[in-house]
Amino acid sequence: MRRRALAAFLLTGTRVAGALLLAAAFAPGPAWADELIPPRVAQRARERVEAGQYPILVIGVVDGDQSELAVFGRGPDGAPAARDSVFEIGSVTKTFTATLLAEAIVHDGLRLDQPVADLLPGWTIPARGGRRITLSDLATHRSGLPPMPDDFAPAAGADPYADYGEDRLKRFMAGHGLKRPPGADYEYSNLGYALLGAALAEQAGASYRDLLRQRLFAPLGMDDSDVATGNALPARLAPGRTELGEPAVNWDFDAFAPAGGIRSTGDDMMRYLRASMAAPPGSPMALAQQPIAAMDEANQVGLAWRVTGRRGIVWHSGMTGGYAAFIGFTADRRQGVVILTNAAATVEDLGFAALAPDAPLLPAFVAVTLPPEALDEVTGVFRLADGSEMAVFRHGEALYVQRPGQAPIRLTPSGRDSFFARIAPIALTFARDAAGQVDGAILHQNGDMAAARITPR
Repeated sequence: MRRRALAAFLLTGTRVAGALLLAAAFAPGPAWADELIPPRVAQRARERVEAGQYPILVIGVVDGDQSELAVFGRGPDGAPAARDSVFEIGSVTKTFTATLLAEAIVHDGLRLDQPVADLLPGWTIPARGGRRITLSDLATHRSGLPPMPDDFAPAAGADPYADYGEDRLKRFMAGHGLKRPPGADYEYSNLGYALLGAALAEQAGASYRDLLRQRLFAPLGMDDSDVATGNALPARLAPGRTELGEPAVNWDFDAFAPAGGIRSTGDDMMRYLRASMAAPPGSPMALAQQPIAAMDEANQVGLAWRVTGRRGIVWHSGMTGGYAAFIGFTADRRQGVVILTNAAATVEDLGFAALAPDAPLLPAFVAVTLPPEALDEVTGVFRLADGSEMAVFRHGEALYVQRPGQAPIRLTPSGRDSFFARIAPIALTFARDAAGQVDGAILHQNGDMAAARITPR
């Protein structure tokens, strides 16, 4: 179950928060250029590479008609990181899948309100309350499908998506019953994007990989990008590191390739970013970016792309077992950023800070080791200032935090009362009373929020 939950979480691209300390330390290499990167972002990038959070970190920025690509870190041989290193981009892949959908709408006559069953003859697609799942429902995560199929049980936990093929997807859909009508609520679904990719490939009479090559990679000149579908590993692949800093197994995909299967380089992703920012009204890329549904009270979603409410940033992020990625740009399309790293360590706060001067930016963390009894001191249920609660608990020798409706997130200590998450931009600082007992905490997640401890462990 933990493998299934972790695989689903890593492909979500969900903002939850943190930084990752890798077990192996890599000295920072020189950046190719970093004049356009906001100074506080460039400084934090250097600090995190020095601390070992990222072996290699690539930051590409667009500022008006100028752009640059900065490369920080060193490879496993100690040489400066290569500009053309290849990375897994995880759920950023969904923006490509959504653009393929927009291409089919603009050029092939598909409709957003078209039932996906129309594109998949021979499949049984569930419905509820007389409402069928549409292409829009899938692309905006409002299909009513769960994040992952119930029969997702990878044979190889380190490579969780490799053995889930289209036949299994078809069988699962035939036997699945929706718990709510399509279109009712937002729930991020990798399963939905697997189904969407299958439908687009069936409609075009081509494989998902060939669709990407023909309609996006080749036209944009993304010659070093491909889909990880069991093909040979690229020679310039940056070796990934897991959440715990160990060598990562590279992920291969079958049916779930449309949800997270692309590998790419900094230069190729900059081509994609510039094209996305320059997309004229009415074009497929512009259609994909247009917000059409609510994610929550503050944020909206287009076809995969998310739009923040207050800052108006159009973005997506991704993470696999050994890599993380971010892409985003401002509403006026003047500033944009791409970030890639070969560690399962969030880069979201760097991405937002590159686009918004007031976006919070977590420090570089250095991990320490605490005994289990020290972890037990900070466990309990905490009530946040907004009235919600979070549980902090120990499982084995690790500490976790969990908020309602979210998966547990492992915390790493950076001090007796300070902890950080490695796969998401979140940190916790605990407070003690005069007797030395923990009585509160500060949650550092998109700002700071106080919490009172209401029950012990």
